[in-house]
Amino acid sequence: MKLYIKYMVSVRCKQEVQAKLDKLGLHYGTVNLGEMEFKGDITPQQHAQLQQELSHLGLELLDQHKGRLIERIKAVIIDLVHHTDAQPKIKNSEYISQRLDKDYPSIAKLFSEATGVTIEHSIIAHKIERVKELLLYDELSLSEIAHKLNYSSVAHLSGQFKKETGLTPTFFKQLKHKRRHL
Repeated sequence: MKLYIKYMVSVRCKQEVQAKLDKLGLHYGTVNLGEMEFKGDITPQQHAQLQQELSHLGLELLDQHKGRLIERIKAVIIDLVHHTDAQPKIKNSEYISQRLDKDYPSIAKLFSEATGVTIEHSIIAHKIERVKELLLYDELSLSEIAHKLNYSSVAHLSGQFKKETGLTPTFFKQLKHKRRHL
């Protein structure tokens, strides 16, 4: 069972939530920023106790409907970046709004509150992971990768890649070749 926590945006929050889960004797698998996964179901009483404990931290549990919506948003982002051969030529916000049939500002606010990152940053992170994957496959040029992932230019892709990873795409690709020869 997965629950989402509104406003949980720091490592300290994560640690405090884990302490509350331990205090309540709840068996959880993972706790990430904005979400936690339990090894089984929790009772309505445990849910209420958890909500009360979290409120002392200034946090709140999202209802299951909102949690499912966040999962759908994540799925649309993954589909957009990883499973679509040609990126849509509309804004990401329009694409996501159309796919979910929801108002973008409201889903963007919900997503940010629950995960601690914006939808756009989540898309960027997935795009960078996709770029890494395509660089490692070594089948496409950087220019082809930029076009495939709907970057305005190779320079834009390279700048975003360096900002996220600290490496240039070319250096990242060279690391792969160096590892082979070691």
